[in-house]
Amino acid sequence: MASVHLLRLSKLFFVFCLLLESRFSLSFKNAILPLKVQKIASGSLTKPPKKLSFHHNVTLTVTLAVGSPPQEVTMVLDTGSELSWLHCKKTPTTPLSYDPLHSTSYTPVPCTSSICMTRTRDFTVPASCDPKKLCHATLSYADATSVDGNLAHDAFRFTDLVLPGVIFGCMDMDSSSNQDEDSKTTGLMGLNRGSLSLVTQMGYPKFSYCISDLDSTGVLLFGEFNFSWLPPLRYTAMVKISTPLPYFDRVAYTVQLEGIKVSETVLPLPKSIYEPDHTGAGQTMVDSGTQFTFLLGPVYTALKNEFLKQTKNVLRVYEDPNFVFQGAMDLCYRVERSRVGLPVLPSVSMMFRGAEMVVPGPRLLYKVAGLTKGSDDIYCFTFGNSDLLGIEAYVIGHHHQQNMWMEFDLANNRVGFAEVRCDSASQKLEIDL
Repeated sequence: MASVHLLRLSKLFFVFCLLLESRFSLSFKNAILPLKVQKIASGSLTKPPKKLSFHHNVTLTVTLAVGSPPQEVTMVLDTGSELSWLHCKKTPTTPLSYDPLHSTSYTPVPCTSSICMTRTRDFTVPASCDPKKLCHATLSYADATSVDGNLAHDAFRFTDLVLPGVIFGCMDMDSSSNQDEDSKTTGLMGLNRGSLSLVTQMGYPKFSYCISDLDSTGVLLFGEFNFSWLPPLRYTAMVKISTPLPYFDRVAYTVQLEGIKVSETVLPLPKSIYEPDHTGAGQTMVDSGTQFTFLLGPVYTALKNEFLKQTKNVLRVYEDPNFVFQGAMDLCYRVERSRVGLPVLPSVSMMFRGAEMVVPGPRLLYKVAGLTKGSDDIYCFTFGNSDLLGIEAYVIGHHHQQNMWMEFDLANNRVGFAEVRCDSASQKLEIDL
């Protein structure tokens, strides 16, 4: 969410596993919770590009309990955001909300607290005092959505594990600038490297997830692990910049992209084009809260042209200058509905410093729901143009992380990944939903 977002909902089941000890010094068993991939229908995909506001078709959610007695909540899983937040109930009919008045462990944060002075990139304006002298915060995101409310503490419950005093935002549903999508979840789980993120508050040295591309289980797992069936991970170091720069998010999971290739053809671009400039613009972030992958204009154009070149004999371009999928993806194709599967496509590899992530052909096209032309379905290229979104960054979204074991190693300042069948990984972990 520090990059592109507020994303949303579908019907895959995933699992949320907690391992090891947290800094709360609690002993606990592995906690297994349902995590869903949820799809969002859109009726605005055929508007002219300038009138399209960015949105997502799919988001990852996890269900847990908050408060005393526990209240079930559903939260978007977001490695691009810091502060976790919940919609707080204002009326008995408010859907998917948390009611602080029914939690004996709920404690609002006063505006005199040092927590209220904490600055994050989520707060475009500093937190302030409300009329009750409680800490009031407004969270704004790169997709121009926002939400506001009070900071508070309460117990977060993961099966047998109770984390007391977790700091989160108790947000007003009526304040949301994206109420249609926000009404489908209770809130957002911030997992970046900031001091207020849930993973920082929990104190885990690492966390991992594996997102399936099937209607089956996957996993999200906090802590150390050593699975004999897991292939060796390829690691790339996280990039840290100590000097504050206006366009560089210092608490994001930033890695260094060094090149892109289509099949075995490396795009003829200098490595310097992938590096952040003197303002911090051009960092590469791994973000579970963004659906697809977005590249700065010159790199996107080079990738688009090479993909067109290599697929001209197997794909038919959808020629409609007024159609831009999700406001940033202007390369789409017509595919006959009678066809069984997509044609064989070249892979696209993202070449990071020390590691390479290969996106296979089938994951490079995404079917646009509800849009057909004659006897054809419309599929769009799953890389988009950051420039069309006004984002000064490269963002690796969760669609291209499917069937990848993704590890965020905070202790060693690195991100690791390996190709894995995520439904099989769930079975090997003996997860039984």
